[in-house]
Amino acid sequence: MGAPNVKATVTAKQLQAFEKHLLNDIHALNKMLHEGMFEIDKIRIGAEQEFCLVDKHYKPIGKNIEMMEILKDKPLFTYELAKFNMEINATPQIFSKNCLSLMEKEILDNLDDAYNAAEELGIQVVLTGILPTLRKFDFTMDNLTPFERYYALCDSINKLRGKNYDLKISGIDELVSEHDSPLIEAANTGFQVHLQIKPDEFVDMYNIAQAITAPILASATNSPLLFGKRLWKETRIALFSQSVDTRSHKEHIREMSPRVTFGDHWLEKSILEIYKEDIVKYRVLLNTDIHENVFEKVNAGTAPELMALKVHNSTVYRWNRACYGISDGKAHLRIENRVLPAGPTVKDEMANAAFWLGLMVGVHARYGDITKRMDFHVAKNNFVKASVHGLDTKLFWLDNKSYAAGDLIVNELIPIAKEGLKLQNVDKNEIEEYLGIVEERVSNVRTGSYWQLKSFNKLVKKATKEEVLAAITASTIINQRDNMPVHNWKLAELEDNKDWKPSEIFVEEFMTSKVFTAKQEDIVELVSEMMDWQKIRYVAVENKKGKLVGLATSRLMLRAYMKHIHQKDAMPLTVGEVMIKDPMTIGPGAKFTEAMEIMTKYQFGCLPVVDDKNNLVGMVTEANFLAISKNLLDKIK
Repeated sequence: MGAPNVKATVTAKQLQAFEKHLLNDIHALNKMLHEGMFEIDKIRIGAEQEFCLVDKHYKPIGKNIEMMEILKDKPLFTYELAKFNMEINATPQIFSKNCLSLMEKEILDNLDDAYNAAEELGIQVVLTGILPTLRKFDFTMDNLTPFERYYALCDSINKLRGKNYDLKISGIDELVSEHDSPLIEAANTGFQVHLQIKPDEFVDMYNIAQAITAPILASATNSPLLFGKRLWKETRIALFSQSVDTRSHKEHIREMSPRVTFGDHWLEKSILEIYKEDIVKYRVLLNTDIHENVFEKVNAGTAPELMALKVHNSTVYRWNRACYGISDGKAHLRIENRVLPAGPTVKDEMANAAFWLGLMVGVHARYGDITKRMDFHVAKNNFVKASVHGLDTKLFWLDNKSYAAGDLIVNELIPIAKEGLKLQNVDKNEIEEYLGIVEERVSNVRTGSYWQLKSFNKLVKKATKEEVLAAITASTIINQRDNMPVHNWKLAELEDNKDWKPSEIFVEEFMTSKVFTAKQEDIVELVSEMMDWQKIRYVAVENKKGKLVGLATSRLMLRAYMKHIHQKDAMPLTVGEVMIKDPMTIGPGAKFTEAMEIMTKYQFGCLPVVDDKNNLVGMVTEANFLAISKNLLDKIK
């Protein structure tokens, strides 16, 4: 639904002209629906394959411009928001016979082209919902793909929200992170699946898409890690929701709708309800030059582009998106499933697609209007639970009956999906292959998220998080090239990352982020006890505004305490009186070797890590270097 030549609306006149085109598109679409101007004799499926670019150390690398130059004769490739992401737009297939294997082969063939292009550049390609090796400093505007439409989108969101993007996601660990642009959205990579829908079936089919979103997602989770934190089974859902939320804090109180949304109610009459609601709820973010007279085209029996509607719809992120398009000169409607993550393999992705497509048709054939058997809040609550817990939760299905997620999928939904694919005359061997993968994955609880978490928990006992995340990414690439479904993967090993080098590590990746701090007015006795209780030798000292102002060491505390204890009736000695004032610091984006050189040169036992606002974000200590040294020695053995 997106359009390439877009820009931010700058003047009131531009906004008003665009709004007029938007209203014209709605009226034209309404006329087309009443006059039956849509293709109904063919049903097509489609997909969008997003992927990441990483360097030889499995860290993100912004090379999509260079990749596209090599792939300029391959029309299915396109750019994405960040320089380290790209996308393949699969050719639409008629939903019948061997459509699934044809789509899989096309994606694999194009990925082979991407692998070859990446090899020319000395980089690699990986399919993953969230790249495990992403770092906070990868999301500076330097990594924005340099096109007007991306600058316009970021500028428009910034104007509504301000440059303050706070992430807060809780899982096994908790992530609290602040960013200054919506580029953090680029941490997400997905596998979007499209299904063409007949206009008279759109309402029922859209509601079915909403109802089955949770079990589809639970069976396919592949994004449990972000910045070394174990979060939701499908962290993409939380990350995307927060990264492009245009509301300010005060607007949250007013209950304005987030721009990333599951929706608030069932669809009742037509696709127009969705578009009208989105125009009412969400401000126009982007504009484009429009010269089309939609009414002339409709009156002539020609399908209009509806460009204003396309542009606005591309800035509203429904997890099941309603889409208008044109194929072979005829207008069509379709539903885009946006919840599925990229990876773990193309085979897994096509299995997920087969499950969704089969369920869409099968549930409609068996139940028709799903809203008679399920309340909307049940579908929405299921979606949240599946995002957070994956298969480790209970989901409600028809008539409010509760199931363990795996039981619902294997015993109830896969048989319905098989029926749906049979109704579309999909080849029997394809049905058995792809739905068999889903059944095996779910029965054995071996989703991509499970594999990543099990690998992480095993390896983090042996190595630094940085090395573990790189090993997981390396193992992912190895397994993807074999296109072997994830439920058959062995857990990642440190040896999978053969090129690991500490010289390529950044401070943020190996520093201690859980630091204990003191205030200047705290008494020395208290801080000394803190050090003893926590078995630490250094405590950072902050002022009332949370800025780093000093460093307390165990040696200084002991010396001050011993000197002060013999002074009768003296006022308590404070940390501010004895600390090292304005200590030398380092930034989180500096390299490991730089931190080591500073600490060696000045004989420091620790080095506070601060951001560009002098906020303390971590501490580098001798213990961090010892851990890395141990890993290096283990590799030499």
